[in-house]
Amino acid sequence: MTDTAIAPAYQAAHQKLLIVDFGSQVTQLIARRLRELNVYCEIHPFHVVTDEFLRDFDPLAVILSGGPASVPDADSPRPPPAVFNLGVPVLGICYGQQVMMEMLGGTVERGAGTAEFGRAFVSRTDLQSDLLKGWFAADREQVWMSHGDRVARLAPGFAVAATSPGAPFAAVADPARRFYAVQFHPEVHHTPSGRTLLENFVRIAGFDGDWTMGAYRDQAIAAIRQQVGDGRVICALSGGVDSSVAAVLIHEAIGDRLTCVYVDHGLMRKGESEQVTGMFRDHYNLPLIHLDESDLFLSALDGVSDPEEKRKIIGRLFIEVFQKQADALGGAEFLAQGTLYPDVIESVSFSGGPSVTIKSHHNVGGLPEKMGMKLVEPLRELFKDEVRELGRELGLPDHFIGRHPFPGPGLAIRCPGAITREKLAILREADAIFIDQIRRHGLYDDIWQAFVALLPVRTVGVMGDGRTYDYACALRAVTSVDGMTADYYPFSHDFLGETATRIINEVRGINRVTYDITSKPPGTIEWE
Repeated sequence: MTDTAIAPAYQAAHQKLLIVDFGSQVTQLIARRLRELNVYCEIHPFHVVTDEFLRDFDPLAVILSGGPASVPDADSPRPPPAVFNLGVPVLGICYGQQVMMEMLGGTVERGAGTAEFGRAFVSRTDLQSDLLKGWFAADREQVWMSHGDRVARLAPGFAVAATSPGAPFAAVADPARRFYAVQFHPEVHHTPSGRTLLENFVRIAGFDGDWTMGAYRDQAIAAIRQQVGDGRVICALSGGVDSSVAAVLIHEAIGDRLTCVYVDHGLMRKGESEQVTGMFRDHYNLPLIHLDESDLFLSALDGVSDPEEKRKIIGRLFIEVFQKQADALGGAEFLAQGTLYPDVIESVSFSGGPSVTIKSHHNVGGLPEKMGMKLVEPLRELFKDEVRELGRELGLPDHFIGRHPFPGPGLAIRCPGAITREKLAILREADAIFIDQIRRHGLYDDIWQAFVALLPVRTVGVMGDGRTYDYACALRAVTSVDGMTADYYPFSHDFLGETATRIINEVRGINRVTYDITSKPPGTIEWE
């Protein structure tokens, strides 16, 4: 993790684990699992991890991530050889295993029979490795494989700790140097004992578990004060958990030199604006400005159907609105946002790294030079569940901290195709019914995120004795730990039938209801 004013404070205050990123879409999950173990870690792309970087960073351990490249290719990415001369434990995962073997004297092969994808089972060998302590209570352990190449010959000093039908060197160890490598992905939930493996690794490395949100709070406040100085900050307050926690944290740091600005872009859920402004004005002593800019945003989005163009228009208009408000406030120098780490990962290859862009986020990517403002993003290095824990540290009520995520572009990305006020009105009503149903059945806290998407198709229906030709909608509800992977929520058929009946009966303009059972991956949580 890099490019933030807060990072230096943590680098000085915590034991550190370095994750060298080779472009895996689940590299961030390694970081998330380590955070759960109270270990402070940073992800940096392989090409910035130089000898000088390693000296300055001074990690207590290193993990080499997976990635899409092929080690036998001449231009495949490598960490600096100095990684293996630090005298600290190193763990290679998938591509990380292969590149470790290649650089230390082993070989990697590709071809027929070297690929293995999905669920697999590994069996133990005679080697009793500390890395796999607590594994193999049964004869074998389930793991998740995702590789096209595999290790053909081990590097000197390594021995096999576990095998699978598709990976004869599924887990290997060189205990003398404290080097370990696995072909599978311990960071994903499909490897049930993966947490135990990572816990073993950080214990081998000697971590004390000094990463907590209590410590983060104190150090973030100090970092905000250092960054802002005597300046003024305006905060883009959406009413979601992220921007709200950011606002309360910054207010603790600089007091009334923070002004929160809530922009109603006409893409909010039913009653959202009233709830947000009411809560902050009634319960928090924060300066708050409420701007109704719905005409501006909806006019600019008129006729636009491409989701990336929608996001970019909304992002540009947010910047323009906040620039105008900063000028009106007498020249605020800083703009605060509730940007999270998953936003950064999905928007752009992190810090110029090799991962593939999934989609842009309106609040990621910096500010135009003409604004003359600097970003304050105190949550940029955190995952959603960490933000919620930080919110509790700051005294926010549980009913608020537990709110489902709501995207900055709002209903624009839940209304595929061209946006109209009529479609937004239909979508608001359907979404309100869906959430009401979830609350009535006591399911809200079991679900990570739930919403309705209004589909850009009309379908034939029959109501009474008449023909209808109205919109179809899709219900979406997922469970997740961190928002990076997700499974659909298994509603009962009775619940889905009852909800569909309510929507069709109570919302004019919808005559067909579907339920989206796509996981992430391959889908994303939002439709656009």
